[in-house]
Amino acid sequence: MQNSTIRCSWATSDPLYIKYHDEEWGKPVYDDKILFEFLILEGAQAGLSWITILRRRENYRKAFAGFDVKKVAAFTEKDVERLMNDEGIIRNHLKVNSAITNAKLFIEIQKEFGSFSKYMWSFVPDGKPIQNHIEKMSDVPTRTELSDRISKDMKKRGFKFFGTTICYAHMQATGMVNDHLLNCCAR
Repeated sequence: MQNSTIRCSWATSDPLYIKYHDEEWGKPVYDDKILFEFLILEGAQAGLSWITILRRRENYRKAFAGFDVKKVAAFTEKDVERLMNDEGIIRNHLKVNSAITNAKLFIEIQKEFGSFSKYMWSFVPDGKPIQNHIEKMSDVPTRTELSDRISKDMKKRGFKFFGTTICYAHMQATGMVNDHLLNCCAR
């Protein structure tokens, strides 16, 4: 893409950010493996910039068994120790443990709903992405009543690092909401 291409302002000149913005952010995701990947990555991002996580994404993929939810759910204390010594990821004990806990809960939701995707998309009217009409980035919310509702339900189920702001970021990343600017090339 050329520099004259109009993008959301957060998609800086960093090629990693531009690729993520153009190819992933806001695109509907129904695949449980990708939804699990974003669950891990969004939890790791709490309190940090998204580019920090994007730059470590491949390291997360290796550290968390290719985002295989069953393998992550089976991680032991030895795995936690390995992860806490892995300089390629964010070495926060609470975040590492929450990823394992969330993997177990993710599987419970898959059993209950048939897939995590069915669970998540059941919150969205008609199961279709919400098309927000964003004219400037300051119009993008950090949370909504819907992210409040999803986050509350997930917290009730025991999920960690999935407050309403992280939930909304997950919704954006997985295309449950489209918050691209109206004039953005990726809209």
